Amino acid sequence: MSERTLIRKATVITAASAGEVLTDTDILIEDGKIVVIGRELPAGDAEILDFTGRIVMPGFVDTHRHTWQSVVRDIASDWSLTEYLAGLHTGLSKYYRPEDTYAGNYLGALEALDSGITTLVDWSHNLATPEHADAAIKALQDTGMRAVFAHGGGNKQWGAPLPSPNNHPEDARRIREQYFSDNTGLVTMAMALRGPQFTTPEVNRHDFALAKDLDLRITVHVGDGYWGKSGPILKLRDDGLLSDRITYVHCDTLSDEELDIIAASGGSASVSPDVEMQMGHGFPATGRLLEHGIRPTFSIDVCSSNGGDMFGTMRTAIGMQRALDNAPAVETGEVIERIGLSCAEVVRFATIDGANAAGLGDVTGSVEVGKAADLVALDDRSLAITPMNNPFGAVVYAAHPGLVRDVFVAGKRVKKDGQLVGVDYDRVKSLAVAARDHVMSAMPGASLGGGWHPDLTA
Repeated sequence: MSERTLIRKATVITAASAGEVLTDTDILIEDGKIVVIGRELPAGDAEILDFTGRIVMPGFVDTHRHTWQSVVRDIASDWSLTEYLAGLHTGLSKYYRPEDTYAGNYLGALEALDSGITTLVDWSHNLATPEHADAAIKALQDTGMRAVFAHGGGNKQWGAPLPSPNNHPEDARRIREQYFSDNTGLVTMAMALRGPQFTTPEVNRHDFALAKDLDLRITVHVGDGYWGKSGPILKLRDDGLLSDRITYVHCDTLSDEELDIIAASGGSASVSPDVEMQMGHGFPATGRLLEHGIRPTFSIDVCSSNGGDMFGTMRTAIGMQRALDNAPAVETGEVIERIGLSCAEVVRFATIDGANAAGLGDVTGSVEVGKAADLVALDDRSLAITPMNNPFGAVVYAAHPGLVRDVFVAGKRVKKDGQLVGVDYDRVKSLAVAARDHVMSAMPGASLGGGWHPDLTA
């Protein structure tokens, strides 16, 4: 028998088009997919969920997260980019065991799922051995969320003078064949490449050729801080490496010419507003991307310094962009009559645009017939969104992870009435603490409590 669920009388943000809201609407889910959207649908043998008064929307899509860092969350909240690179990339990262990578990915992915992120691009670039990669993949699979495992080249891409026992090209081929040969399943694969900012032209060409040979999408850091002023997109163009299967992460300091090149090539972009402002990457490129015809998407980036939910990310992004849009008028004493960037568009950045960037736009990212039932339902009992006057404003400005009451992935209810289903919270905490304790104790000078800053002279 098929598995059927009928959601009744919800306020549905479809994200299929900007501003579309369906009130008092039913959603029929069958075998993991949305099969009918309408009113007063016949229930038949379906399980009925009365969601009257509740916002139901697509699950969020995080297009770039170094999930392995979740066990050292907030350790870098007061760090500069220089300290982050020293403390994490040439510091704590080298003490990770495979079990620590598992704990980091398991904790981080569950945190994302708990807050309504149903699809996660795991930018996994601390894979010291094949066993680390296996552990990262297993953790994603164990959560039951939709994820893209983006295989990274290890810490060498950040200039770390550390030898690695892992042959990353060989390991990527192994993983493609062993885990992701048929491109199906909730967890799929991409390549997280070093890119022209962080390696030689020869190595960069090799990396892009490997991704093409493995038939995988690419996600790559560009335009973050002073590195981004080196013309990375121009270099990719000159080497004939541009395509519509690339997501460019950050983009803050790219030139207008480079943004035009990305747009013409059909590439996508991922904005990480919290990290970019803290670590000196430059102003988040949300508005500039739009001006050049590129739909932004959002990413958390690193929970070692900032929060891991999409609500905070959306607020940071829209607040910063509105400030930038208002700044010229403030300088001239003018008053802007209408705001340019709407809450409805920001919700689309965090859902369908993110799904498109992850190569999953035909699978998830919007509430449409034929798509996977990757859904989030917010709690209508909260005074923060009562009365419901503007669903988009409620999601962007008033909602938070605590309002995520139910989450569905491929039609399966993975969070029910505010609790993740089948998750042993005590075990998750135990794994996270054990990994944190090992990694922190292994690095000389590292300490908890908020006062530790890595030694930049070492």
